[in-house]
Amino acid sequence: MTPQRFPPNWFQKARLKLRHLQLFAALDEHRNLHRAAASLNMSQPAASKLLGDLEETLGIELFDRHGRGIEPNWYGSLMIRHARMILSELQETGEELNALLAGHSGRVSIGTVMAPAVELVVPVISSLTRDHPNLKVAVAVETSDVLADRVHQGVMDFAIGRLPGHYDPTAFEYQEISSEELCFICHDTNPLLRLGRPLTAADLSDATWILQPVGTLLRDRVEALFRAEGARLPHKVIESASPVISMAMVAETESITVFARALAQVFSPSGCCAIMPFHKRFSVEPYGIFWLKDRPLSPGARTVLSAVRAASELKMRLVAASPAATAAAQ
Repeated sequence: MTPQRFPPNWFQKARLKLRHLQLFAALDEHRNLHRAAASLNMSQPAASKLLGDLEETLGIELFDRHGRGIEPNWYGSLMIRHARMILSELQETGEELNALLAGHSGRVSIGTVMAPAVELVVPVISSLTRDHPNLKVAVAVETSDVLADRVHQGVMDFAIGRLPGHYDPTAFEYQEISSEELCFICHDTNPLLRLGRPLTAADLSDATWILQPVGTLLRDRVEALFRAEGARLPHKVIESASPVISMAMVAETESITVFARALAQVFSPSGCCAIMPFHKRFSVEPYGIFWLKDRPLSPGARTVLSAVRAASELKMRLVAASPAATAAAQ
């Protein structure tokens, strides 16, 4: 194959079809030509020819074939990402057309990190579903890097979190909301709770911990806290990025984990976990709402975004008017 530069209308000359985009998405999901073809109700030879003809026209191979299946290379990964964005846009177009025809509001996909999931998203969605019963809202709770990737790929309309440093901030609209206060939680029978005093990092050094992987925001914050207090870093660590796994481990063992305080306050009164009495409060950098500048939001997404922004502005006013904030200002 002979690589070539791609002119602005390359997709017309290559006769790129919707079927190609669907095949890219299916190959990304199944990593096997036979299964991908079956998911599209195509024969494997037809799918192989469709892909092979396109690669020949483009002059580049998009996938590496091997005995275990098929894997996208750099070029294939790029095609898959844009194919998914286009398919997502087309899906949203159909849903918005149906919404206009039937008087519905369409489908909205948003994401959030843990604290605003409890403080903002749950109350907003609860209110919106009462006022707009036909509005379909999908909510995912993930880390900020995953959220940014999904917004950038067009899979999510907007997200509440932090923009990772490797993204160009000028590509996004961003509105800062609040910092995220953290706390340590454990089983309510943990022996450390019986010390009867506020705990320090040194008290917690030898405990078993459930922490996010090295390099993640919460892990870095915990380790920075221990370093600042001159305490030994947690060394009995089970790594998991899943809040569900963390909560399950806390419920079954004497391990400790770190959680957004807003989320911990929801679980601690009704379950077996307890917020540990640490000697000082600590938090991570502020989070905000962000979405792509060059991707217009659907009417439904704008409705949800407006409700979240209104709720966040109310929260900031209440925090600013709180006795603690007033005392700090003085």
